[in-house]
Amino acid sequence: MPAHVPEPAPTPTSAPTDAGPLDRERAHLAASRTALRAMRADVEALDLRDVTANWVNAQILERQMAERVKALADLSDTPLFFGRLDYLHAPGAEGAEGAEGERFYVGRRHVHDADGDPMVIDWRAPVSQPFYRASKKDPMDIALRRRFGYTGGDLTAYEDEHLSDPAEAAVTSRLLQQEIERPRVGPMRDIVATIQPEQDEIVRSGLSGSVCVQGGPGTGKTAVGLHRVAYLLYAHRERLARTGTLVVGPNRSFLHYIEQVLPALGELAVGQATVDDLVAHVEVRGTDDARAALVKGDARMAEVLRRALYAHVTMPTEPVVVVRGSRRWRVPAYELEEIVRQLLARDIRYGAAREALPQRIAHTVLVRMERAGEAPDDRVQDTVARNSAVKAAVKAVWPAVDPAKLVLRLLADPEFLAEHAAGLLDEDEQKAILWTKPARSVKSAKWSAADAVLVDEATDLIQRTHSLGHVVLDEAQDLSPMQYRAVGRRCTTGSATVLGDLAQGTTPWATRSWQEALDHLGKRDAVVEELTAGFRVPTDVIAYASRLLPHIAPGLTPVASIRDNPGVFEVRPITGGGEVVSACSELLGHEGSVGLITADARVPELAGELTAAGIGYVGPGEETTYGTRLTLVPASLAKGMEYDYVVLDEPRAVVDAEPDERTGLRRLYVALTRAVSGLIVTHAAPLPEQLLN
Repeated sequence: MPAHVPEPAPTPTSAPTDAGPLDRERAHLAASRTALRAMRADVEALDLRDVTANWVNAQILERQMAERVKALADLSDTPLFFGRLDYLHAPGAEGAEGAEGERFYVGRRHVHDADGDPMVIDWRAPVSQPFYRASKKDPMDIALRRRFGYTGGDLTAYEDEHLSDPAEAAVTSRLLQQEIERPRVGPMRDIVATIQPEQDEIVRSGLSGSVCVQGGPGTGKTAVGLHRVAYLLYAHRERLARTGTLVVGPNRSFLHYIEQVLPALGELAVGQATVDDLVAHVEVRGTDDARAALVKGDARMAEVLRRALYAHVTMPTEPVVVVRGSRRWRVPAYELEEIVRQLLARDIRYGAAREALPQRIAHTVLVRMERAGEAPDDRVQDTVARNSAVKAAVKAVWPAVDPAKLVLRLLADPEFLAEHAAGLLDEDEQKAILWTKPARSVKSAKWSAADAVLVDEATDLIQRTHSLGHVVLDEAQDLSPMQYRAVGRRCTTGSATVLGDLAQGTTPWATRSWQEALDHLGKRDAVVEELTAGFRVPTDVIAYASRLLPHIAPGLTPVASIRDNPGVFEVRPITGGGEVVSACSELLGHEGSVGLITADARVPELAGELTAAGIGYVGPGEETTYGTRLTLVPASLAKGMEYDYVVLDEPRAVVDAEPDERTGLRRLYVALTRAVSGLIVTHAAPLPEQLLN
């Protein structure tokens, strides 16, 4: 039935008939919360004992019901709805005579009353789209858009836009601005109430196509990616329930920071992982220098691995003789060679071809049996395929290969590497990746993170990697080509949302162009979108950080902050100890979270100063509380994080900690752009000259 929400009637939970608009909206909120609790109680009351045929189905159904109950939780400090749309006509009936307008409350999840009539519409529903996209130029049949302001979970204000009234001028929403700038403590929050039109277009783009989002600091690219997952799960739930979704982040601290966004939107079944998690075939206990990591991460290594793997295939020189009863069936070497060459030409996975080879040989034997007047069936073919002579031939011609042992040999055997890297890697590059002390076994080897990616590539050459329905890859600019390939293998039959900022690349192999990255990912047809409107970073802060752009990403469009509030910004020279801690204390006097970002090597020193001053703090990714609002952040882990206020300690030390100046300046750009409301830069050493222009 149509999603019509009337004005609340007088009930014990609603306002009297002469109540004002705010009281009526509060009454609708109270009634909606009551309806949500009833929906949850209905699920909890379901008796599943006689529904399922066996215990396996019962376990699955119980888990699904538990997830449903959890998704229907009423979070007291999270608004159940944040907007209202009053349509001029019934949706889909614009211009139809007698089509009365309808009212929809837009929220994080669908809520209906006891009769099934909706009280809150999911923000992802098509009827909710005008809340994000309607404007004075294109009102989308909306007479009124109402935004609600909350303090905790209490509705305290509302703001109206009469989009179809030409006499009313368009103004910036005060409540929208307050919500964007609202101080935060704890993990990242959703932006469902503040999604902007250009963000909404990306969020609601279809599942079939992949999207790459280039977004500078404060443009909301991470939030856009997460809300896109939530939208796709709403629009294609059955398909993605079968194929799965995954969010890939740069490190565990980042994943912990964002992990509450999707559950707050009612989505509990999305996996999270780092690239290292995806390729964890071997235990990583070693590290590479920058040169070795650069070569190992190069896409040419995929061809080196392929050559090394298929070098194990040798052409047969002896016939196969299968004995069955009193008969002997002979397959000559030249026929075996033809079978092997046909399998090689098909370019299928090494392991799949190896599994097909005994069946091909057995089929050849069966053809001979039929010519001799016998009538063998499939069972006979399977028996022949398991014959010891056939097994011995397969082992000799197409042996089983362990992917980790293959990589081990490449990195430990100079001659083996030289043979298969010829024409791909020069002598210096080969020397860079060879282990100085070869390991004796897979278990004893001190594998690096880049080695694990090579093992994953080899594993996929042997056996196809399982593909998911959709993968979100955040902070993608730091991935090597081989890491892109590893992520791409997880969505070969699905789609991807790639998020990043070329200016924030801080690895020696950082992405130079998104098209190149998408080629490695296997999504060369992905649409590249650019977000340049800064909603989170204050104008003065982003303008200061953008001084670095000509030196780290020439040609990239600077972020333009659209914040009315310029925020707090100060560059503060210091002369003695304790001044950094004093700056932290000063910012803790404001409401919200505070981040102290410093070069990794200076973390222990500043940790000691904070402890001596009696200021509690947590590490990046650890959850702040109202009692402990300060996070001490090594610059290497600052990417993707946001804090209301930031103290940036010693920019020169941040730059100097990196292997080259460009990478150091990019790391500094990241650190400078983590603040939402204010930034104090403290320095005793001279500032980098690129900041002085």
